[in-house]
Amino acid sequence: MKLRLALLSLITTFLLMIAPVVAATDVKEETERAQNAAAVLDEIMKTPDKGIPKELLLNSHAIAVIPHVVKGAFGVGGRFGKGLIAARTSTGTWGTPAFVDLSGGSFGFQIGVSATDLVLVFTDKGGLKGLLSGKLKFGVDAAAAAGPVGRTAEASTDVKLKSAIYSYSRSKGLFAGVSLDGAVMSIDDSANHKVYGIGVTGTDILVTGKVKASGTAEPFRASLSRHAARLKK
Repeated sequence: MKLRLALLSLITTFLLMIAPVVAATDVKEETERAQNAAAVLDEIMKTPDKGIPKELLLNSHAIAVIPHVVKGAFGVGGRFGKGLIAARTSTGTWGTPAFVDLSGGSFGFQIGVSATDLVLVFTDKGGLKGLLSGKLKFGVDAAAAAGPVGRTAEASTDVKLKSAIYSYSRSKGLFAGVSLDGAVMSIDDSANHKVYGIGVTGTDILVTGKVKASGTAEPFRASLSRHAARLKK
């Protein structure tokens, strides 16, 4: 009996010792995803003359970044990528990010380019309805358009929030608006459950504010907040 209790105590101690390591390993992929999304946003914001118009960013309801979207094998099987999306809270600050998947469609890849970064700017709450109910098919569940680029586009009619979603791509350093023909975005429940807990939904994260921010996704939220503060100056 004493031997059994001693063995049980030893096993418990071992599990407690390795728990932090296991937890860190479990969210390694999600941590890298958040860091990559933040890096993409930072790079785009470094070139305001060739980036997303200031007016559009200041009036955005949500922003999604999907780094390194890749083609299927030999150009077959569509496109696939994983990223994050964050929405503004009732106070206008950026809330807790949710993890999302993107698949299908043609993202306007240049010849010879096998990967691209995508940025999606949502202009109102309606653009998120399809995503929160299951899947958001661009052009079907919400109007989507290639986004205008640069400061000169701020005065154009395209930036007057006529579309629910504006989309952009960056390939080999080149940044431009892009049409997401047939692309589908969905909530990545698997990643969200790992980071925020079992049973957490996209609505819990993006709408109700029930989910507290996590250090795993903080790089992306911090990047959004930092650039929002700079744009208001």
